[in-house]
Amino acid sequence: VQLQASGGGLVQPGGSLRLSCVASGFSLDDSVIGWFRQAPGKEREAVSCFKPKTGTLYYSDSMKGRFTVSRDNAKNTLYLQMNNLKPEDTAVYYCAAVDRVQYYSATYYCTRQNLDYWGKGTQVTVSS
Repeated sequence: VQLQASGGGLVQPGGSLRLSCVASGFSLDDSVIGWFRQAPGKEREAVSCFKPKTGTLYYSDSMKGRFTVSRDNAKNTLYLQMNNLKPEDTAVYYCAAVDRVQYYSATYYCTRQNLDYWGKGTQVTVSS
């Protein structure tokens, strides 16, 4: 199982970025997959999680309305579209997943951060 995140970079406040997470070794159909971030000196926090089988989503309150998750089935890829970025969004963003999910929701996994597979992060810096 591999998760490869990309798309980070330097962007001005108010700008946008789209992160990609390419998953291999498992099918997104049976998983919960999501984005997390960790800013310098802070604990890791959940951004958003998605359970494709049920279509359910979880977004952290501070990111609702600005961040959107989407999926490309053919590419087994999850995207995070980030709009109206703020300096406090600066962090390393990680993609994570758990497969063979049956009962628990995207919210369950996101709030507990108990996903099995973690990719290397991609740096997002929001600065003028």
